[in-house]
Amino acid sequence: MNAQNPAVQTERVEQATYTKVMWRLLPFLFFCYLCAYLDRINVSFAKLQMLQDLGMSDAVYGLGAGIFFVGYLLFEVPSNLVLLKVGARRWIARIMVTWGLIAAAMMFVKTPATFYVMRFLLGVAEAGFIPAILLYFTYWFPASQRSKVTALFLTGIPMSGVIGGPLSGWIMHSASGHAGLAGWQWLFLLEGLPTAVIGIAAWFYLDDSVADAKWLSRGQKAMIETNLAADRSSRKLHSLRDGFTSPGILKLSAIYFLFEMGLYGVSFWLPSLVKAAGVANPLDIGLLSAVPYAAATVAMIVVGYSSDRRGERRWHLAVPGLVGAVGLCLSVAWGHSVILAMTALTIGTMGVMTTISQFWALPPAVLGGAAAAAGIALANSVGSIAGVVSPYVIGVLQTTTGSTGNGVLGLAVCMVMASALTLTLPAREFNSGVSRRETDNDEAPVLSGASGPGGA
Repeated sequence: MNAQNPAVQTERVEQATYTKVMWRLLPFLFFCYLCAYLDRINVSFAKLQMLQDLGMSDAVYGLGAGIFFVGYLLFEVPSNLVLLKVGARRWIARIMVTWGLIAAAMMFVKTPATFYVMRFLLGVAEAGFIPAILLYFTYWFPASQRSKVTALFLTGIPMSGVIGGPLSGWIMHSASGHAGLAGWQWLFLLEGLPTAVIGIAAWFYLDDSVADAKWLSRGQKAMIETNLAADRSSRKLHSLRDGFTSPGILKLSAIYFLFEMGLYGVSFWLPSLVKAAGVANPLDIGLLSAVPYAAATVAMIVVGYSSDRRGERRWHLAVPGLVGAVGLCLSVAWGHSVILAMTALTIGTMGVMTTISQFWALPPAVLGGAAAAAGIALANSVGSIAGVVSPYVIGVLQTTTGSTGNGVLGLAVCMVMASALTLTLPAREFNSGVSRRETDNDEAPVLSGASGPGGA
């Protein structure tokens, strides 16, 4: 009987343990990320009022939206290396408190110069947060769990749109004029301060390692530690230098940059694209902007589970990239109709958002230890350059041509290029998540499901 099979029993115990870990960590970390992304992109809603109030152009907005990533890029790798020294709990808490306070202080922006400075400081404060969480996952989960865990966490991106769109629209619509403050000022204040409070909570809630987790039994800790030890032994690259110079991580960084071009094009300009389709009221724009993000949340989870179940990574990344490109192109072609434009933007957002969650199952496949800390931060840093380039290019094109269409088409080309590069990755190294029973007879697999990319 299967119920008496030791292998089946062990698998059930492992699955129950990892489910417990997921429920302990993911809801809290997901909420942290939702706050992070909301504080990063709420400027796209503030733009609807702020530019007119302060007399700024679309080009000024595009540069200010992108300059966030200059500070983010400069401090990304150092931040992740500090985490290795001080521990995840302390560093994640520090990051959240400082960026929450700076995000709230955006309400005091008066000139283009102060806009640039505050966006730069926000990037410095938030630097290292996403790599820190992605590295933190490798302390708890093996490769067989990694894609769906990452996808569930990164649904904070589209969910920030599902929640943040209507919330931002409502704040700007209803709070405008209260206490002598504009709606966009209330937006920064009311969405920034809660992040600092959650950062303080992170200090008390998170554990730095499996050994520190009082909510796990001794047997559960031993099982997780055993799997993580197997993960570490399967890594080919461990040194800090490997994380910076490996040809594999350099190619991955290029792929991530191209996918991020599409992501930030959607994130920073979706409200404007909805407005251009004929919607004027900020609340209506917020509600409609939530639709593509809601659909993307479902797509990310479904594709993440499929990737883990099949043990396949490359096509689960490349195909959403192509879908995203098609959606972006159609959003330009159908921009004259609200219904058609929203349909295209929904398709595009589903593809674009899914590429981000699927990408982060790849770097830990070949990196461990200090190499993972450096490599993950490097890839995210290179991707962050897209946050500077993407909104600025679209902003300049909007100012000079009066249309965002050409810029959006350029982002679609980036998505196609990223998908093509993804398919050049060696399948044997990056496909993971296959169960032990399926790989027992394989010849020296680079990765196996229970001992895939993991602990540092």
